[in-house]
Amino acid sequence: MSSKKYQRMRGLIALTFSWLLFFAAPTLAQSDTLAKPAGEVILTVDGKIGVTNGDGVADFDLAMLEALPSAMIKTTTPWFNGAIEFEGALLSSLMEQVKAEGQELVVTALNDYQAPVPIEDFAKYGVILAYKRDGNYMPVSDKGPLFIVYPYDSDPELSTQKFYSRSVWQVRRFTVR
Repeated sequence: MSSKKYQRMRGLIALTFSWLLFFAAPTLAQSDTLAKPAGEVILTVDGKIGVTNGDGVADFDLAMLEALPSAMIKTTTPWFNGAIEFEGALLSSLMEQVKAEGQELVVTALNDYQAPVPIEDFAKYGVILAYKRDGNYMPVSDKGPLFIVYPYDSDPELSTQKFYSRSVWQVRRFTVR
């Protein structure tokens, strides 16, 4: 190969690489950031997380939670009569979104009640962060706006105090540790 052809090929390779970096770098950088909420913040995640949209925290509004993969769980609970249908974000997806690096969440409710919840539960049982009950958004006055719900009827083990205590309602914060 002649020297001119070699230099031209080297120049094309350098140009191609530069274009790839120019267009791919913003996409790569976005994987470590989270959009800022446009609406009222209803959930804050902090602790051992790799993706934030604030000073060490990941804040979510309802629209952001609804954009995550979701599921419906129809189950009986000790807090309501009969089977109830809950809809919400899969907690395993939320943990992936913030790149959670811990083993446990400390869940804090609006009234400052706290409970530890193992992160492994989320994928194992398909746990959701419910924002709807029987098709309606849950008000603060009735366990809303967010409620951790397990599929209690799917396994007798889940219908025990151990799992009921992990089912925090009026959730406002997750601390990953």
